[in-house]
Amino acid sequence: MEVNYHDYLQLDNILNAQALESDKHNLSAHDEMLFIIIHQAYELWFKQLHHEVNSIVAIMKKPALNDNSPELQTVVHRLNRIATILRVLVHQIDIMETMTPMDFLDFRDMLRPASGFQSWQFKELEAKLGLKFQHRHGQEYYTAQLRKEHVDAIKKTESEKSLLELVNGWLERMPLAPSWPNAEEPFWDDYRSRYENSLAEGEKDNLSAFDETFLEISNVKSETSNSDRSLSAEASRAALFIMLYRGYPLLQQPFQLLNALLEIDEQLSSWRYRHMNMVHRMIGTRIGTGGSSGKDYLKAAADKHYIFKEIAQLNSFLIERRKLPQLSHELEKKLGFAG
Repeated sequence: MEVNYHDYLQLDNILNAQALESDKHNLSAHDEMLFIIIHQAYELWFKQLHHEVNSIVAIMKKPALNDNSPELQTVVHRLNRIATILRVLVHQIDIMETMTPMDFLDFRDMLRPASGFQSWQFKELEAKLGLKFQHRHGQEYYTAQLRKEHVDAIKKTESEKSLLELVNGWLERMPLAPSWPNAEEPFWDDYRSRYENSLAEGEKDNLSAFDETFLEISNVKSETSNSDRSLSAEASRAALFIMLYRGYPLLQQPFQLLNALLEIDEQLSSWRYRHMNMVHRMIGTRIGTGGSSGKDYLKAAADKHYIFKEIAQLNSFLIERRKLPQLSHELEKKLGFAG
């Protein structure tokens, strides 16, 4: 049987899935169609993001991942696709902002208590990536308006290993990063000394953060306890080593993986802030249709919901390339192409 474009895409279902509340009230609200289609498009993209993350998690869950294998390249490729989709989500707000506040008021009150805050797919996506419940803003509120089956789906995801946790495990298994302490190869003692010498007078406290992050040496000045961290000291050392020596062939794919995670966080942040500014533009200081504080809630969540922030913070511990410790000939050979 031949495949038909219309049937394959189930266009009857899709094109008839826009039921305007304003039509039910015999009122004219031209922009409600735009509002519905944009949010439906968001939910379809969220579904695709789940599809990509699920496939990445399935690969990263394996007990061993060859860093020079097609699997790692697949992970990097799909992470980059996620970042690209998120850029599209940010730009969709440009279309939404062609709707003026008065256009929105034509149908806004008819939507109560429906709200974008009820997008269970987005909340579950955050959990899959690694946003922990204890790090969420408005913990008592974030599932309050969801249906039970959607709350159950999110809670189930929160009980499973997130992408961030799997990345931590992958970094801990990194075979080429120098260990600490290691009397035979004092790489980290050498690097710490070089890092200390690179600090300006106002940055001296960074050394305490270095000790806690990479060497698990606690310091009373630290604001974040190791128990609250998502990356272990071993994983942090491996990630920093990848960043420092990414020019070596064997570390290029691992570096691209870490860079893709930072790009995802950046795009999520851009989306949250664009959404917050759009809401402020549309309703000012009024409460959202779901009962939240509107812009204030969105701003607090945007400020707090960075998932891969510990990877981004490793950039605080970089030094100039020309000052890097020289690697042993044996390690350089392992990091290069076999031959």
